Amino acid sequence: MCRLLAITSRDYVSTQTAFDGLAAMRDGYDGSGVGLLLRDIGGPFEDMKGIPVLSGIFSATGLKRLDRFMMDKGFTTKYKITFKTNGMLPAGVPRRDVYLVRAYDYPTEWDDLSNDEMLQRLMPVRLRLQEMGEVEKDMVVFSFWPDTIMIKEVGDPFDVAEYLRLDRRDLVARVMLLQGRQNTNHDIDLYACHPFFLNGFSTMTNGENTAFTQNREFLMSRAFEGYRGYVSDSEVFTHSLHYLISYLGLGLECYKHGITPLTDDAIKLHPDAIFLTQLKYACRNLIIDGPNCVIGCLPDTTLFMVQDRKKLRPGVIGGVDGTFVFSSEICGLDAVIPQRDTSLDIQPMHLDTAIVHPDRQGVDLVRQTDPLMAN
Repeated sequence: MCRLLAITSRDYVSTQTAFDGLAAMRDGYDGSGVGLLLRDIGGPFEDMKGIPVLSGIFSATGLKRLDRFMMDKGFTTKYKITFKTNGMLPAGVPRRDVYLVRAYDYPTEWDDLSNDEMLQRLMPVRLRLQEMGEVEKDMVVFSFWPDTIMIKEVGDPFDVAEYLRLDRRDLVARVMLLQGRQNTNHDIDLYACHPFFLNGFSTMTNGENTAFTQNREFLMSRAFEGYRGYVSDSEVFTHSLHYLISYLGLGLECYKHGITPLTDDAIKLHPDAIFLTQLKYACRNLIIDGPNCVIGCLPDTTLFMVQDRKKLRPGVIGGVDGTFVFSSEICGLDAVIPQRDTSLDIQPMHLDTAIVHPDRQGVDLVRQTDPLMAN
């Protein structure tokens, strides 16, 4: 199985804190890969919240092609991080030329665009760079979005963190999603490392989704350019989240109704029975077949956890003083915030969506049997 750990905090947190939590669960994953997502990033990026940040891995040739491409598009470099390794290449990790995080100023010809219009133009740029990298095998681009850093690599998570020296002072954030283990049912692939990210939405999953094919085909039929890739059966969770909230304009409480709807008999008793019946019918090909524990993040940095109906994958949430941790195991939670009141820990059940909003006041539990909030 995979192991998941997510942190949301009022204060900036070091990546080392997240890796310490994942290390406590080291017996629970196979060390085949790691993915780290940072949102609401600090350090030198604290004053660059509105501009896009590109994250990826490049060969020397790929980096030159990136520079030419971005220059032609009118993007100019604002700030960059390159990772100087400790020189001790971990077992199973290919030798790379450049791990890159780079913030860009928008093209001047975009000055008259609204913020939403600028964001809409970022995804095609990322997809084009991914296509270029697939052809020449010289670049892998994980994200291109404001206030976002994504780092992925094959190999043991803790070894990778030490190799890339991820405990650096300029790599801090208020929200982190971290997963150990690579792909479950497909070939090893950098893009397959969780978390997955699309236009501000992100998820990571412990489990497997045997309904992957029908989920994928439904999403790809929506004629949205971002619904593509799918080198992992778990990537559909991110795209389904985007579809239900951004594409359909529904609230987070509807995500669970989309991927694990109530039974027909239970829907009949629900105060929003008519709407939920229509949603279940319209999105029937988004229904998953687990077991799965999913941790996700919304564009506003709301963090949430859901379980499917089988509830066979562990998940626990605890917190103190504006910091909350979502973890696959209690030992991961203990490693990050041992001083918390453990009697307040929450283990969401199969009907629950556990939510920590950006104010980080506490954990809200929304059950599928509750009336829906107005969207």
